Amino acid sequence: MTAIPRTVLAVSLLATAWASASAQSAFSTGLDATFPPMSMSKLGGGVEGYFVDVSQEVARRMGRKLNVEVSSFSGLIPGLASGKYDWLAPTVATRERAANLLFTEGFVNTDYQFLVKKSDPEITALEQLKGKRVAINKGSIFDKWCAENSARYGLGCDVYDSVADAIQAVLSGRANAALANDFAVKWAGKQNPLVKPALLIKTGQVFAISTRKTEVALRDQLSMTIKCMKQDGTLAKLHEKWLGVPPAADSVIRSIDAGHGVSGLEGYDARPVSLQCS
Repeated sequence: MTAIPRTVLAVSLLATAWASASAQSAFSTGLDATFPPMSMSKLGGGVEGYFVDVSQEVARRMGRKLNVEVSSFSGLIPGLASGKYDWLAPTVATRERAANLLFTEGFVNTDYQFLVKKSDPEITALEQLKGKRVAINKGSIFDKWCAENSARYGLGCDVYDSVADAIQAVLSGRANAALANDFAVKWAGKQNPLVKPALLIKTGQVFAISTRKTEVALRDQLSMTIKCMKQDGTLAKLHEKWLGVPPAADSVIRSIDAGHGVSGLEGYDARPVSLQCS
C-alpha cells in the first residue's frame, strides 16, 4: 500500500468504456441484513448500515441505480456466480474466495471476535473453549474457521442462518459463545447489556466489493470508485457514522493501493492506475 497519490497516471480505457456503455441500467447486489451495524433491517422497511451506504454511494458515483436484495449470507456468493447479482456488497477477501472472485481494494479492516454472556467468565485464550459450543453464521468465514479448528481446541460448531440467530443462541444458553466480525460483536455488546465482547483474533483481513472472475472492467471501475471515496474522505465519514469512531491511523481506509484488488490475493492487478474522480 502507498499513501494517497497526488500524481495522475493513465486510467483504464476498458473500464471507462464499460462504464459509458452501462450507464443507463441498474446494478443488482445482495447483502445479509442481519449484520449490524454493517447491514440491518429498518423498522419501517428496507435496509440500512455502513455497507448499505457504501454500496449506494458507489452506484451513485458510477451513474447507476442500485437494486438491493436481502439474502442469507450462504446464498450471496452462489447468487453472484449464477448472474443474479452484478456485484456483492462487501465480503471478506480471502485466498479461497479469490480463486473464484475478483475483489476491489479493501476498505474496512476486520478481525474475528467471540461474544459471550455478560455474566460468563472472560475468555482470554482459545484453549478455554474446550468442550464449549460456538455459534456461527452459515457459509461465513467463521463457519470455515470453526470447522478447521474444532478438533484442535475441542470446541463444537453450531451453524445458524444469521449473526442475530447466533447471538440469540448465546442468550438462550444453546451456545456458550458466538463468533463474528469484531464490529458486529462490539455493536451487539453496546445494544444488549446481557452480552459482552470476548477474545479477539487478529486476522489482517479486509472487506472488499467482489465481482465474477470474468468482470475485470467492472471490478476496476468499482475499485476506482472506492479509491475516490477514500481520497475525498467519504469512507472515513461513513465509518465514523456507523461504527462510532474514526478509522484508525493504520486503517486500510487511510491508504489507496496503486493497483486494483487486494494485494497478495489472486486477481490483484499491481499496475499503477490514476485517480479519476468527479
